[in-house]
Amino acid sequence: MSPAGKKITEKLSDEALAGATGKSWAEWFALLDAWGATDRGHTEIARHLVDAEGVSGWHAQSITVGYEQERGMREVGQSSGGGWQASASRTVNAPAERCTAAFADDALRRRWLPDGDLEVRTHRPGVSVTADWDGGTSRISVYLTAKGPAKTQVGLGHTKLPDADAVAAYKEFWRERLGALKTLLESEGLGDTPRDPSG
Repeated sequence: MSPAGKKITEKLSDEALAGATGKSWAEWFALLDAWGATDRGHTEIARHLVDAEGVSGWHAQSITVGYEQERGMREVGQSSGGGWQASASRTVNAPAERCTAAFADDALRRRWLPDGDLEVRTHRPGVSVTADWDGGTSRISVYLTAKGPAKTQVGLGHTKLPDADAVAAYKEFWRERLGALKTLLESEGLGDTPRDPSG
């Protein structure tokens, strides 16, 4: 199995996939090969899995991405449209609104993202943030999911990247920076306040 295929199957094991869909990765790959999936688009493959094979929407997407990676139709980090994107997530013991402020408030953001060229486009407190990165050459989308009154899952997607190397670099970068965000909001007790009074 190629490195790309290995990565997708690490997310969903053969056992888990077979338990949920009745077939392993190899069986799904063989079935899609026989159907001629290498000559079809992402949406068509996923729809076929749902309509003809009775696979749930979520598993249909997973199988389709895994197949595209395994057959060289899409590399890890590449969207179905051909663009490159990196993602990272971290659960932070702070309210969702406070996590929004960590991105939207310039002074607070510099405390965990000191060298980042990030310009906020939109922000919905406790819900989401969108921003331009590096002068608008790429785009950041942040989605916040409240896990309780003072616990939030922060999911970040960095899109419009130039290549696979940038995906790998930014995936590591954002993993480390979200760790710094978590440390800042938790260790300084900032999660309980609506704004950072010290700026």
